[in-house]
Amino acid sequence: MPRVTDEHRAGRRAEILAAAARVFAVKGFHGASMADLITESGLSAGAVYSYFRSKEELIAAVADLAHATADDVFGALLADGAVPSPADAVATMITAIHERLVDGPLPSVDITRLGVQVWAEALRNPEVYDRAQWVVLRLRGHCAEVARRWQAAGNLPAGTDPDQIGAAMLSLLQGYVLQRLLVPLTDPSGYVSGVRALLG
Repeated sequence: MPRVTDEHRAGRRAEILAAAARVFAVKGFHGASMADLITESGLSAGAVYSYFRSKEELIAAVADLAHATADDVFGALLADGAVPSPADAVATMITAIHERLVDGPLPSVDITRLGVQVWAEALRNPEVYDRAQWVVLRLRGHCAEVARRWQAAGNLPAGTDPDQIGAAMLSLLQGYVLQRLLVPLTDPSGYVSGVRALLG
């Protein structure tokens, strides 16, 4: 029954990732050891290592959750040749941040907190840096495609560089993540209103 086996493996992998995320959220990446992660998972060391060979692979998997969310959201936004505005794209991503990263898919774990840890870890760990850079560039690419279509529809000056607009759009999303973590009263709807006013 290959399908059952695949589902079982996917469920076990998610279970290990959720356990690791809980430990990372409390101890941080530096304070957490593989032994801590294995204990939290309730599985044997062999079982955990059959899915993740190192702590770095677990960190990368956390980063991939944000990447997968962005791919899904931008895929839907840009489907069938749609031309969303940059403001609509940022607003949609902020909604997705709450629905998919703050409130799920890992129970009781705010993935955005771990995302910020990934950014910090990337500054000292070349393996994490390479993965984090790839994710950031992919997100910038999604945002740039929004800008490219908006420009082609005549809504941006012809000489504007869509790649630079994409970089600025991603900064608005990253800035929101940081502000809601550091200033808990940051209101998503108010932030989106500010983005819409700023981007016209």
